[in-house]
Amino acid sequence: QVQLVESGGGLVQAGGSLRLSCAASGSIFNINVMNWYRQRPGKQREQVAHSTSGGYTTYAASVKGRFTISRDNDKNMVFLQMNNLEPADTAVYYCNAAVQTVEAPWAPVDAWGGGTQVTVSS
Repeated sequence: QVQLVESGGGLVQAGGSLRLSCAASGSIFNINVMNWYRQRPGKQREQVAHSTSGGYTTYAASVKGRFTISRDNDKNMVFLQMNNLEPADTAVYYCNAAVQTVEAPWAPVDAWGGGTQVTVSS
């Protein structure tokens, strides 16, 4: 089994910063893709940032230039540095990864964390 656990959410004023962390644990052989998603109130879940183990990253247009995704591949961790936060960034943020397990590396598991709340006040 694989588990993803997020941390680092909280309440911050507009213009402030937060750093989210996500740690993957379990029977992990390799993780290529790690992403951050968010679900804003009344909205569908959307991808915020995408990363590969090789260092390729992409961002949603709404956060580009403000958010940075990074990885610690040795520790199976992914981070999201969020700067210049806006009230529109208020959401539950989820970590997502395509995890190759030791038992079945040919069939990556689509794993999700339970989410962490980020609230940005104006």
